[in-house]
Amino acid sequence: MTQVIVVNGGSSSGKSGIVRCLQALLPDPWLALGTDTLVEAMPASLQASDGGIEFAPDGEVVVGPEFRTLEAAWIAGVAAMARAGARVIVDEVFLGGAYSQQRWQKALAELRVLWVGVRCDAAVAAGREVARGDRTIGMAASQAEVVHQGVDYDLEVDTTRAEAMECARAIAAHVK
Repeated sequence: MTQVIVVNGGSSSGKSGIVRCLQALLPDPWLALGTDTLVEAMPASLQASDGGIEFAPDGEVVVGPEFRTLEAAWIAGVAAMARAGARVIVDEVFLGGAYSQQRWQKALAELRVLWVGVRCDAAVAAGREVARGDRTIGMAASQAEVVHQGVDYDLEVDTTRAEAMECARAIAAHVK
């Protein structure tokens, strides 16, 4: 039985909407946790420091060693929740491409994981980013492809033309 669904895609690609739809579609309760959850849980001092996470004016995301330490603990904690019986959907942005996936694969070893790539045309994601008003302009375009480099998926969906519910139904069909 699938214990963890890892949903990876760039900023404003539609991951969070898909995750909410998955929670509504899947018969059992699933926790939704993501990189935004981690960033929001961090002290404000780490959201504007060299050691933490910085959002550059051009949309680049720069992470430092203190962020990486907390992120590693958070990933291990998410894995521990799944091992304890919680079903978890992880809403992620693999800024390091394959390396990011490898860190999650190590933590989720021996768990049944469904790896899902969420693609979206960079121009469409950039338009959503502007409409949202809560993201640094440029993040969507800069992340649209880099987050998928070298990453292996069980399933990919594309939100360029598909709605969140349609993508969630495709994902739910692969959850065993």
